[in-house]
Amino acid sequence: MNLVSYYKDRAKEYEKIYSKPERQDDLQNASIYLQHVFADKNVLEIACGTGYWTERIAASASSIFATDVNESVIDVAKRKIIPNQNVSFGVADIYNFNAINKYESLFGGFIMSHIKMQDIDKFLMTINNLVYPRGKIVFMDNNFVEGSNLPITNTDEEGNTFQTRKLEDGSIHLVLKNFHSENFLRLKLNGIADEVKFIKLKYYWILEYNNL
Repeated sequence: MNLVSYYKDRAKEYEKIYSKPERQDDLQNASIYLQHVFADKNVLEIACGTGYWTERIAASASSIFATDVNESVIDVAKRKIIPNQNVSFGVADIYNFNAINKYESLFGGFIMSHIKMQDIDKFLMTINNLVYPRGKIVFMDNNFVEGSNLPITNTDEEGNTFQTRKLEDGSIHLVLKNFHSENFLRLKLNGIADEVKFIKLKYYWILEYNNL
């Protein structure tokens, strides 16, 4: 399916996923961790969505340029009240990113699970090219926890997994959602990253590394 169209349609209801009671401790711990990692840094955020994590990182970052391929979610994000006024937004596709200069650090929340397995290497190289050598790169995404995550309903020949999701308008979508292991991610970063850290919470994981 077309993920861009799906998230455009989902924009107004997207943040309901963060209201699940069992995930609140993880969300708080992740927020604290990200605020520590990005304290006083200039951050490029990709796939910012409706700005849930933008708002939290902005509490400590020097500045954030928050981007997404979907203008509909950017519009939602812009309506958030961010006291520090240190966030700017832009509609951008990382594969066609017009970056005059590289960035000090980068955050991508819940984007890697939507990258096809066969495209992960290209994705990581694209990301690293946006950041200075020794710059900080952080990804966050889901662990699969039965009962909290929707079940996997399809798997293709490349090992990509898919969930069947229903939006409030009644439409049903088959959505690419890969759940990566620590070993898989470390293998993919071999030779292109340094000081790799993997933080495994119950419902989420955080991957932090320095660009080579």
